Amino acid sequence: MNAGGDSDDSSASVAARSARSGEGSLAEDGFVPSALGTREHWNAVYERELQTFQEYGDTGEIWFGEESMTRLIRWMQKHKIPLDASVLDIGTGNGVFLVELAKFGFSDITGIDYSPSAIQLSGRIIEKEGLSNIKLKVEDFLNLSTELSGFHICVDKGTFDAISLNPDNAIEKRKQYVKSLSVVLKVKGFFLITSCNWTKEELLEEFSEGFELFEELSTPTFSFGGRTGNSVAALVFQKKFR
Repeated sequence: MNAGGDSDDSSASVAARSARSGEGSLAEDGFVPSALGTREHWNAVYERELQTFQEYGDTGEIWFGEESMTRLIRWMQKHKIPLDASVLDIGTGNGVFLVELAKFGFSDITGIDYSPSAIQLSGRIIEKEGLSNIKLKVEDFLNLSTELSGFHICVDKGTFDAISLNPDNAIEKRKQYVKSLSVVLKVKGFFLITSCNWTKEELLEEFSEGFELFEELSTPTFSFGGRTGNSVAALVFQKKFR
């Protein structure tokens, strides 16, 4: 499967956003617990995508579409982020964003995912592209190894969304995510998050401990019933001094 295109409504993001559609039993935080929040689901997804890549060369789905990657790289270019800045892609999936960063010239790039199949798929795609300056690691962001720290930029396109849908104590998992982010990101480093489950105001609340809003990125809008809104939220946070 490959969403591609310039739309922010990939099938994955539509599925994740449906967690607040009102179907099923709402958890305390207002989300419907879903398989989309489990490791088993994503292992199965990336096992299938790995097989598809091996058979047909299809790299798989781009979360939030190609425009979401362009938006983030454009922001880095606008703010003159050095090409040797260390970048961590949290929940890298098929690693396509890592490929785009490398093609743009970034030289210190790391992708992590708790699915071994995702990391294997990323490795195959990166190898096919002839790139060698990308580091990959099977890593659960909620249970970090001591090796991950000191990043200038952290990027999340949908991982926080997935964690929010975990059937097993998602609220505590979100709190642990924020703690882990504080560990891996340098002081004054930037965190770029794209979400289809959370509004700007909600994300400001979720990341209020240790982070401040640096910039809101422009995303496509939609109109319905005379009201206009955004299908996704894209924010840049900066880690504060303690």
